[in-house]
Amino acid sequence: MSRLMDPPPKFLPPEWRLANQIHYGNAEAERSRSERLTAESKRLIEESGMAAKRMQQDASKRLEQRIHDIKFWRTELDQKLEEIVQEIEVLISYKSRVERALESCAEPLRVALQCMTERQRRVSIDLVHDDVERELMKEREVIEGVTSLLNRTLEQTNEQISATVTPEEWETFSNINILKAEREKNNSLSLRALVDSLLEQTAADMRRQHNAMGTALRLQVQETKTAKGQLEDHLVKVLSEVASQECNLEALRVAIEDKAGPLKVAQTRLSARSQRPSIELCHDPVQVRLLSEVQELTAHIKRLREAQAQSEMELLALTRSQLILEEEIQVKSHSLYIDEVICTQLRQPISIHSF
Repeated sequence: MSRLMDPPPKFLPPEWRLANQIHYGNAEAERSRSERLTAESKRLIEESGMAAKRMQQDASKRLEQRIHDIKFWRTELDQKLEEIVQEIEVLISYKSRVERALESCAEPLRVALQCMTERQRRVSIDLVHDDVERELMKEREVIEGVTSLLNRTLEQTNEQISATVTPEEWETFSNINILKAEREKNNSLSLRALVDSLLEQTAADMRRQHNAMGTALRLQVQETKTAKGQLEDHLVKVLSEVASQECNLEALRVAIEDKAGPLKVAQTRLSARSQRPSIELCHDPVQVRLLSEVQELTAHIKRLREAQAQSEMELLALTRSQLILEEEIQVKSHSLYIDEVICTQLRQPISIHSF
C-alpha cells in the first residue's frame, strides 16, 4: 500500500495575522495607487479636454483668419487679373496702332523715292540740286527715321506684352507676383504714354515735311513756268530779229547787185578810153571822173560786202540763239512734266493721319 501524503504545514496565528496585514497593506496600497491614477487620469482628461478645446478654438480662429486672408487675396488677385487682362488688351490695341502707323509710312516713302528717281531724268541745266530735291531728301530721312523709331517702339510693345502677366500664369501668383504685376502695369502705362506722344509727334513731323515738300514743289513749278515764259518771249524776239536780218541780207544782196552794173559800165568806159590814139590819151576830166566813179563804186561794194558778211554772221548767231532757246524751252517743258504732272500726281493721294 502506498504511503499516506504528509499534511501541509500549519502556520502560527501571528503568521496568519501578519499575512493578513500584508494583504491589507498591499490592497490598500494598490487601492491608493488606483485612486491616485484615477484622479490623475480624471485631471488629465479634463486638462486634455480643455487643451483640445482651446486648441480647437485657436485653430478655428486661425482658420477663420486664414479664410479671411485668402478671400482678401483672392479679391486682390481677381482685381489684379482683371486689370492685367484689360492692360494686355489695351497694349494689343496700341500695338495695332503702331503697326498701322508703320504701314502708313510705306506709301509716302515709296512716293518720295519715286519722285527722286523721276527728277533724276531732268536734263541739262535743269538737273539742279534745288529746294525740291533738298526737301525730298529731308522727307526721305524723316520717314526712314519715323519708321525706325516705330519699329523700336513695336519691339518694346511686344516685349511689354510678353512681360505683362497672362491669365494662364495667374494660378501661381503670390504677393511678390502681384507686386511684379503692378510694376509691369506701371511700365505699360508709361509705354502707352510714350506711344501716344510718339505717334502724335511722328505724324506731325511727317505732315510738316509733306507740306514743306508740297510748297517747294509748287514754287519750283511756278519758277520753271516763269523761266519758260521768259525763254518763249526771247524766242519770239529772236525769231523776229532773224526775219529782220534775213530781210537785211536780201537788201544788201540787191544793193551789191545794183552797184555791180554801174561799176562794170565805168570799168568798160575806162578800158575803151585807154584805146585813144596819141595825144588824145590824156588824163582829162572825163578820165578823172570815171576813175573816181570806179573807186567809189568799188568802195561801196566793199562796204556792202562787209555788211553782208557781218549780217550773215549775226544771222548765224541768231540761229544758234534760236536753237538754244528752243532746246531750253524743251528742257523746261520736260522738267514741268516731271514736277507738275508726275510728282504732283504721285503725291496728291498722300494723306498723313494720326493713329
